[in-house]
Amino acid sequence: MNASDSGLYDRLSFFGKLYGVDQNPDVAMWLLFITVYVLSVLAYILGFAKKLKLWQNIIIYIIMLLFSLPLTFFAAFYPVAECLIVIVFVMGMYRYRLHKEKKQGTISFDKK
Repeated sequence: MNASDSGLYDRLSFFGKLYGVDQNPDVAMWLLFITVYVLSVLAYILGFAKKLKLWQNIIIYIIMLLFSLPLTFFAAFYPVAECLIVIVFVMGMYRYRLHKEKKQGTISFDKK
């Protein structure tokens, strides 16, 4: 490892280092792409998903797949995947509390 490689390694995000973007970029970027896409899908499901028709869901997931590509390039050096993990965690906690309160009957959704 020479001096220029060390500078690259220092600038990588956690997942960039974990997957070895500096050692094997082809495989690492695919792994990073899959990670970003899966976390984006989880964030969508936990926070924004509604009952839609099948073709509408397919379009949404295809658009998310396409927009995960530029996010993957950013994720090599910026904490994109790490932020998505935090988003999924917070939305998961919110959904759990919402489910728990609905089950106890302390929250109601009145349609006005």
